[in-house]
Amino acid sequence: MEVEIGIGKTGRRAYGFDEIAVVPSRRTRDPEDIDISWEIDAFAFELPLIAAAMDGVVSPRIAVEVGRLGGLACLNLEGLWTRYEDPEPLFEEIAELPAEKATRRMQEIYAEPINEELIGARVREMKAGGVTTCASLTPQRVERYAKHVVDAELDLLVIQGTVVSAEHVSKDDARQPLNLKKFIREFDLPVIVGGCSSYSTALHLMRTGAVGVLVGVGPGHACTTRGVLGIGVPQATAIADAAGARIRHLDETGVYVHVIADGGMGTGGDVAKAIACGADAVMLGSPLARAYEAPGRGYHWGMATFHPTLPRGARVQTGRIASLAEILVGPAHENDGSLNLFGALRTSMATTGYETLKEFQKAELMVAPALQTEGKMLQREQHIGMGR
Repeated sequence: MEVEIGIGKTGRRAYGFDEIAVVPSRRTRDPEDIDISWEIDAFAFELPLIAAAMDGVVSPRIAVEVGRLGGLACLNLEGLWTRYEDPEPLFEEIAELPAEKATRRMQEIYAEPINEELIGARVREMKAGGVTTCASLTPQRVERYAKHVVDAELDLLVIQGTVVSAEHVSKDDARQPLNLKKFIREFDLPVIVGGCSSYSTALHLMRTGAVGVLVGVGPGHACTTRGVLGIGVPQATAIADAAGARIRHLDETGVYVHVIADGGMGTGGDVAKAIACGADAVMLGSPLARAYEAPGRGYHWGMATFHPTLPRGARVQTGRIASLAEILVGPAHENDGSLNLFGALRTSMATTGYETLKEFQKAELMVAPALQTEGKMLQREQHIGMGR
């Protein structure tokens, strides 16, 4: 339903995670009977998780640890790990920068050219850990560096930008854009592509031959795209729209393309809502940046934070609250939903009566703006639980 913005302009009402709730069904289940496993292309995972391709979140070592815990981690092949042989001193420096100097100094740090030899070296580091490997490149650089990821035998490639479209138009003959459909269909590896936030864009990206589509423009905790550029769609609506595109694409082609919710999630409840809105899996950044082992040392920043002319992200302090294992699969020692994210997903599915992720995607949802505040006055006053 469209609402009037003003004379001559209408728009749809869109919803974020805080405005919706999953409605319990007529049955409940034992959490032990719930299956939250996820398969994409030829790869199977115990957790429906991709750790985000952000330097403060994923290192080759963290990628191996996430894999051992049952998920998938995506390494940014245009980040510090491919610009510096040993980036650890730079992570230390970034963590110690005062807020007013962080962006400018990070622009200088990321001005170091990408070392093409390190692309293959980092992929091989991950593969040596015996886990499924995933890494990201931007549309602007993917053709240049594609050979290196193929030679290193990467398993899954993510082509990721703030906004990715199936059709980029340029009037500059010297600057030919990436033909995404041609590239994906001719590439030797399965490709996930994104981000997007609308039905039509998701459908067009699915038609390129991608095995998965990332959904999310600007919802991340470190992202300022919505403020800098004024674009984006609240995540609950964006995911549901992309899920609708998935249905149409499946009807047209018989091919199922995975919808991966990217950003805007901080608790187990958010992860559950993302799946209930239609996502097959989630991509998490800031929740994992809070791990003791995370390379960001309690800080988190996005892929566009260090853009040389128009930064669209901030270095945010997440703090360090628990081990990576405790954040993902528990046990939790906090009551605010920030730990045991996938134990929470499993319990949410059990409580509402859904056995698999595919079933949970059909869960009833309700617009519930009072969900975060109803009956929570004491928690808010005492800054505990949901009042933090």
